[in-house]
Amino acid sequence: MDRREFIQKSIQTGLIAGSALTIPGFYGNYISKSSKTISEKFDMVAIKGGEPDAMFDEAIKQLGGMSSFVKKNQKVLVKPNIGWDVVPELAANTNPKLVKRIIEHCFNAGAKEVYVFDHTCDDWRRCYENSGIEKAVKDAGGTIVPGHTESYYQEVTIKNGKRLKKDKVHELVLDSDVFINVPILKNHGSSRLTISMKNMMGVNWDRGYWHRNDLHQCIADFSTFRKPDLNIVDAYSVMKKNGPRGVSKADVVTMKSQILATDMVAADAASAKLFGIEPGEIPHIKIADSMGSGKMNLDGLNIKRIIL
Repeated sequence: MDRREFIQKSIQTGLIAGSALTIPGFYGNYISKSSKTISEKFDMVAIKGGEPDAMFDEAIKQLGGMSSFVKKNQKVLVKPNIGWDVVPELAANTNPKLVKRIIEHCFNAGAKEVYVFDHTCDDWRRCYENSGIEKAVKDAGGTIVPGHTESYYQEVTIKNGKRLKKDKVHELVLDSDVFINVPILKNHGSSRLTISMKNMMGVNWDRGYWHRNDLHQCIADFSTFRKPDLNIVDAYSVMKKNGPRGVSKADVVTMKSQILATDMVAADAASAKLFGIEPGEIPHIKIADSMGSGKMNLDGLNIKRIIL
């Protein structure tokens, strides 16, 4: 049995569902959060073992706190995945507890405004409501806005794009001082995985063009345009198959994990490993690395690993 088959079988049987980050290599050598003080700069934080809000509280601390990214009176865009009209338990959308906590940290850091949106695949009103994210945003004092009308989008040039040379991008991406990308890790029928870079499809208008013109290349092309200031990968509940919409709770495993990084290629590479797939097997990760959007090779990164 090869390594990938072992990981897949272990997840399916529940052997590592609660401790997925103990996989050898990148996910080894975790430490308790109390066993080491914060005294160095980390490129990435990988954390496991807690609720979404508690994990984020500790993980963002390791990156210097939200004040390292958000300054007083700044306008912040938080972009989760809200694409699907399903309940949180199906793990098709970003966990609402995580979204709420991120917004709270932004305001505590001095943000003037925090906006949230997605260009949803299902009806946007139902997606916002049934995902639990609309309530989470409002409870945290943020503003959730629609993305269903073309007038919200402005044409931009992707100067380094190979297949995607122009696009229409939501005005909040262009107008915000800080852009925080909050994808959920899950299986995807077209791109195999959807993580940080794939989540960026929700800020553009014509997703169909991407699908018709080499999806993986277009994902990588867009990664050269607007890089988020912070990527927070939600891997609390992970849809292992039948993505991206979500079909059954039987497709979901509980991993209780998060990965934080400013480099979305690195974040996606680490998340792929968490899923049990080598990053180079996902074409858009490999292409984005070759285009200089970030680093697929994690060996040279200073990574903080934490168990709550």
